[in-house]
Amino acid sequence: MDTPPLDVAEIPFVVQPRTPGFYAVLALVVIPLWSVTPLSWIFVIYSLRSGLIWTYTWLRRACFLLALCEVLFSIYHFYLVKQVSSPSPNAPGNTAEVQVAFTRVLKAGLARLPENGFDEESLDVDRPGSPAEDIVKLAAQDPVAIDFRNCTRNWFRKATWSSIRKEEMYAWLYWSIFNAACPPTDQLSRGHRAILDDALKLLEMRSGNAISEGFNTNSKPILLTLDKVNVTWRPFFWYVFVFASNQSMKAWLRNTWGATFGCYNGLEFCIRVPPSWDAASGPAPILFLHGLGLGLTQYQLTLRELLNSFPDRPLLIPLQPHISQDIFHGRFLKPTNRHQTAESLAGLLRKLGWVPGIDDESDMEQDGKKEVSARGGITVFSHSNGSYVHAWLLKAYPEIVAKSCFVDPVTFCSWEGDVCYNFLYSRCSTALELVMRYFVGTELGVANTLQRHFDWTSNSLWYEEIPNARDPTKTLFVLGGKDAIVNAERVKKYLQSHGVRKGLFYDPEGGHGHALVPGGEGHSLIFEWLAT
Repeated sequence: MDTPPLDVAEIPFVVQPRTPGFYAVLALVVIPLWSVTPLSWIFVIYSLRSGLIWTYTWLRRACFLLALCEVLFSIYHFYLVKQVSSPSPNAPGNTAEVQVAFTRVLKAGLARLPENGFDEESLDVDRPGSPAEDIVKLAAQDPVAIDFRNCTRNWFRKATWSSIRKEEMYAWLYWSIFNAACPPTDQLSRGHRAILDDALKLLEMRSGNAISEGFNTNSKPILLTLDKVNVTWRPFFWYVFVFASNQSMKAWLRNTWGATFGCYNGLEFCIRVPPSWDAASGPAPILFLHGLGLGLTQYQLTLRELLNSFPDRPLLIPLQPHISQDIFHGRFLKPTNRHQTAESLAGLLRKLGWVPGIDDESDMEQDGKKEVSARGGITVFSHSNGSYVHAWLLKAYPEIVAKSCFVDPVTFCSWEGDVCYNFLYSRCSTALELVMRYFVGTELGVANTLQRHFDWTSNSLWYEEIPNARDPTKTLFVLGGKDAIVNAERVKKYLQSHGVRKGLFYDPEGGHGHALVPGGEGHSLIFEWLAT
């Protein structure tokens, strides 16, 4: 008699103990930096109330002025936090588009595919796998149903599947479809109730389980754009340091490489075009899309190597102040959405003459699919959060992307909730997790972008939307098995199940961003691939 498969969706999630490194970073880095603001308040209040300010030496008065700057900045920062704490300014997405995306989520992993996926040479269908499947009622012990339940519980803070009740499921479904808080079920409009009931029915079929009635506060769902914005203050001098560092990077790019900076339709960018490069016969330009963090400063090594390795190729870098801690920028809290970004990027590329014009007859459709003309197309190289912009460009203008390189992509399998939970909701246990949470995840601009402007349907990229996804000369995926943000094993499984083999590099020991550090196998592979 066959033993039924282990239901991993019912195994309680165990929080990992905190490592010595976590406490070392907390004590030596995070707490000292965090303490600057309250200590500044104490020093300023004490100096004023005691009257000692008038007896200070010039050095102490300088310290007082610096502390006063920190105090005033903390008030301004508090005001900005209150601004972004209001409900998401984004209107609900197109309901039909969201429903299609939700159906795709339910179909993902549904096909009975080979354990190691298809092979590029033997596969004779263009788009294998889940999109062609029908959603049918699965048995509770079906491994496919168990896998789905285990992934979906990420959206309920790792609660066991059986503990999730209908009220919590309705709240999560309503948020994912309408980007709003779910009203009491008896106050739902007839149309919204029908949409919710249909979504719940499909989800129960896919999971192999009926959701129990009632509610359970221990299985509270993640409602990313509705939950409280998690912002941790940091001192004024930190933002000054980041600003000065990025200005230094800009000066280096101008003076050493002749780069220029401009703005097209609200999109700011850095561009370097070799004087001898010819648009008709020269090598393909590279579009680099960076991730969350410190902007150009964080990617100094990558940019340096791109410029040194490919001095004969143009390089374009969109500047993203909202995810670069550029608090002095006018659009710091006003990130552009999917459509604005894609349109601006496509318009800029066409203006530069790097891709065919919108009326170019060489940009033809064959069998209903857009093809890149021989003289057009760029190489897109994205890292982490940059893969969202990469996805937006592929969704709207796949014909202008000749080659794609995804490094630590957060756009794949994002519907499973791992990225959201790991980066914003999980309890930090290691030094790296604490560094990412404090210095990136809870920074004001990043928190505003992710927790008030996130659009899961726009940010989810599906295999079917990637041109030449199985061609290793045109598409490269780089993953790290020890990535603390991306569930690389899940992304690897998803891509392999659709035939991606030779164009997929998986480093079992690689962490988030390790492939961009010179000296590693993944780093060498990326630049070898870019050179072809």
